[in-house]
Amino acid sequence: MRVCVIGTGYVGLVTGVCLSHIGHEVICIDNNADKVKLMQSGQSPIFEPGLSELMQSSMEAGRLTFTTDLAAGVSHGDILFIAVGTPPLPTGESDTRYVEAVARGIGEHLTGGYKVIVNKSTVPIGSGDWVRMIVMDGIAERQQVPVGAGAPADKPETPPFDVVSNPEFLREGSAVHDTFNPDRIVLGGSNPKAIAMMKELYEPIVERRFADDQSAPQVPILVTDLSSAEMVKYASNSFLATKISFINEVANICDRVGADVVQVSQGIGLDSRIGSKFLQAGIGWGGSCFPKDVSALVHTAEDYGYEAQLLKATIDVNTRQRLLSLEKLQHMLKILKGKTVGLLGLTFKPDTDDMRDAPALILIEHLNRLGAKVKAYDPIVSQSGMRNGMTGVIVETDVERLADGCDALVLVTDWQQFKSLDYSKMAKLMNTPNLIDGRNFLDRETLEAAGFNYSGVGDRKTHV
Repeated sequence: MRVCVIGTGYVGLVTGVCLSHIGHEVICIDNNADKVKLMQSGQSPIFEPGLSELMQSSMEAGRLTFTTDLAAGVSHGDILFIAVGTPPLPTGESDTRYVEAVARGIGEHLTGGYKVIVNKSTVPIGSGDWVRMIVMDGIAERQQVPVGAGAPADKPETPPFDVVSNPEFLREGSAVHDTFNPDRIVLGGSNPKAIAMMKELYEPIVERRFADDQSAPQVPILVTDLSSAEMVKYASNSFLATKISFINEVANICDRVGADVVQVSQGIGLDSRIGSKFLQAGIGWGGSCFPKDVSALVHTAEDYGYEAQLLKATIDVNTRQRLLSLEKLQHMLKILKGKTVGLLGLTFKPDTDDMRDAPALILIEHLNRLGAKVKAYDPIVSQSGMRNGMTGVIVETDVERLADGCDALVLVTDWQQFKSLDYSKMAKLMNTPNLIDGRNFLDRETLEAAGFNYSGVGDRKTHV
């Protein structure tokens, strides 16, 4: 099938590359000319395991191209994905200006032939009908027929199209894997023709032809109305965020009563009704999805006269949890002014270069406020130019330079590489070998044998 993906952020680029890999002819559009040139050279602008290799192979096969030409993309695609960002506004609601610009642009270039316009961006509930209206506005502007005005008898025919909501459920750091091994595919729409085209598009994925386990049952497809599909995305992320906040709340109680949250979460997770995923206590959730989507759902509820008390509590617990490491540092070092703190990890999660709403940034801000010197090492950030422009932190290029002269280390991101560091050597380079494991990721006995004073989250051997 012929596909156009507009927007080459995490969602758009992964979607375009993966669809081309399974055999579709894909054009990816972005208005950033420098970014497009980079992609045309075969380089991915984001770090995502496996993405660059698939991108290069699809380009070599002639199934994937990149351009700034929206008109060419709209003309090419039978299915047009809107995959631009919807960042949060200060009020908590989603900023939909980029979706609006793309929808209007599609309308301005829409001519002949039936098209399916797919909302891949996470958009407020009700956006499907709104996008259709904006596309119609774009068509009217091209035809120079004001919407709502009396149309002349020879008004040009409106090109046929439908809008479908197709939310993504990709995890940064495993987005390629998640694309080929989804739990479900959600399609929101009212026209059977549009739904049938989307099912055809995803058929190779539904049939597990590119899955890790190709013998697994077919991927379930849930067909809903537009608004319900949009709600599925918000509700899913809000539930997962709530689950994390819950176990962090339990961890804080464990800290005080002498229980071990790792053992507690294991016991909880063995209950088939609950499951073990997203029950790892730590320093809170971040990234581009959870903070934005939970806040957006709270704001939507308020717009309709409902106070989402549980979701507000989920946000409050997470806000407090991000300061947990700071409290533990104060307990260890007493006065932080003049002390040097090293952060192991900067990105909001491992296997990604995304630092949007990363807990590390909050920690850096507060440590600076209290007069501490902050250093950091991250496997991706330290080796890239991303460190340029970061304030309040010295980004070191190796872990030994990070440890040198530190009064404490804080593990912020659970990169797999951090399990095999030479902690004995690092301890000897530090002023005082203190380590706060903000993800309960490292082995206490190993760290203590290396000479560290170790503190975890919800650890019965460590009390705040």
